[in-house]
Amino acid sequence: MKKQMRTLPFLPLAMAALALAVVAPANGATPFDEADIFFELNNTDGDLGIHALIDGDAWQKLTFASPDGREKLRIVTSGTLKNHGLTELFFESAEPPFDELPPARVFQRCKEGDWEISGTTIEGDELESTDRLSHVMPAPPGGITISGVPAVANCDVVPLPSVSPPVVIKWAPVTTSHPSIGKTGPIEVVRYQLVLELEELDEVAFSVNLPPDVTEFEVPADFIALGDAFKFEILVREEFGNQTAVESCFELE
Repeated sequence: MKKQMRTLPFLPLAMAALALAVVAPANGATPFDEADIFFELNNTDGDLGIHALIDGDAWQKLTFASPDGREKLRIVTSGTLKNHGLTELFFESAEPPFDELPPARVFQRCKEGDWEISGTTIEGDELESTDRLSHVMPAPPGGITISGVPAVANCDVVPLPSVSPPVVIKWAPVTTSHPSIGKTGPIEVVRYQLVLELEELDEVAFSVNLPPDVTEFEVPADFIALGDAFKFEILVREEFGNQTAVESCFELE
């Protein structure tokens, strides 16, 4: 799916719902309202990237440091923005396919552990938060059906599943870490996200966040009435923020 179009409208709301209690740093610096760094894996396309969302008081300078203390990113405002400041920042890294950048290399570049996010406000005060970056990825959602018809591996499969309304998308609960990507470890799912778009429009048209005990959703009839072919994505998010997504398509009879 179009990552910018999908991610930007929904992540701020999702992060707000999942944010952990912020603890003031021992050095007296003010913590950010949100400081989240995490991996996102597209299991269907085979790519992996690192994402981050920062929100807080207006700042002039922002830095990210990995667990070994090395600075990995620095952003400094200048000109008229220097005295105006920035508050919210969301970014996602490039996500080359696995044959160009294997997952192991991505994890090697982005160390597991506590990352320090620091900033300086326009008044000169210090901002600081830490966030845990984990190399344990959720397993991809499996057992996916559309109105009882098994989903196909990707949208290039011919023919695509053909169903009649009402359209109910269902999947098996995710309870384990990814079988081959990242580290093996316990997984606590905190939410699922279901995103649908009309194939002919190639844009986000519908998205819903679901609690971890809900693994099916009936797509609203008024949305289904908008077209004949649909693309959908199911994302599973674990407690440290890492997300694994799968994509598929279906048509209406």
